[in-house]
Amino acid sequence: MAEVYKGKPVADAIMERCRMDVAKLKEHGITPALAIVRVGEKKDDISYEKGAMKRCEAAGVAVRNVVLKEDIEKEEFYHTLDELNEDSSIHGILMFRPLPKYLDKEKAADYIVPAKDIDGGTIGSLGGVFTDRTIGFTPCTAQAVMEVLSYYNIDVTGKNVVVIGRSLVIGKPVAMLLMKENATVTICHTRTKNMKDIAKQADILVCSAGRPEMINEEYVNENQIVIDVGISWSEAKNKICGDCDFEKVEPVVKAITPVPGGLGSVTTAVLVSHVCEAAMRTVK
Repeated sequence: MAEVYKGKPVADAIMERCRMDVAKLKEHGITPALAIVRVGEKKDDISYEKGAMKRCEAAGVAVRNVVLKEDIEKEEFYHTLDELNEDSSIHGILMFRPLPKYLDKEKAADYIVPAKDIDGGTIGSLGGVFTDRTIGFTPCTAQAVMEVLSYYNIDVTGKNVVVIGRSLVIGKPVAMLLMKENATVTICHTRTKNMKDIAKQADILVCSAGRPEMINEEYVNENQIVIDVGISWSEAKNKICGDCDFEKVEPVVKAITPVPGGLGSVTTAVLVSHVCEAAMRTVK
């Protein structure tokens, strides 16, 4: 039976660091503040927004909700972002995506200045990750993977790590973060041949393909640590599940993160920590 790496204690540790940072900032007369930009009334966005607000409030981080109508004019949309970019009282901007199709998604994503890009989605932030420079912020989920490994005292130096998935949200940036910590990283994707054999050789397997329960016992080994980043709704099982078929993988591997109860809470805590860090940078 595997050791289960739950996300709550990791998130709690990050939030405690945030509260300490907030206390230091208030000594300088600064309250870290997050602006959440939401276009329309999508249920998923509203649900995540509530969770982010709850986390922020628990750490003493202020939140400004910027709710825009679904058919907002392009000029008004970008004017709103301009105002937030220039507002010195706002330290971080979280913009929900996808946006309505008539808005240029690439232009919109890169419109946020890197210094306030606490979700790590702009070219500036990603450039910082890939060049190992402090430009913007790392994507929150990628950073959450590293936080989990650190909390559970997993030294990745020299380890063979396989990342399944190559998105800019998690796959590619987490590979860069792992290599920065001296891991040897292989990225697998939909065109990878013999993926099961490659995954099975890994010391650490990061599952971020976004395909519910695609990873079964044929991908893993008994000495492996599995970090499951995926989160989907299984119609067959009528429940939330990850990229791993937990019932088949957990009995085999050394350790695994659950879904739910794993990376989700850590990712939100990382978001809050990035707001605090953005505010700290203004002091330095």
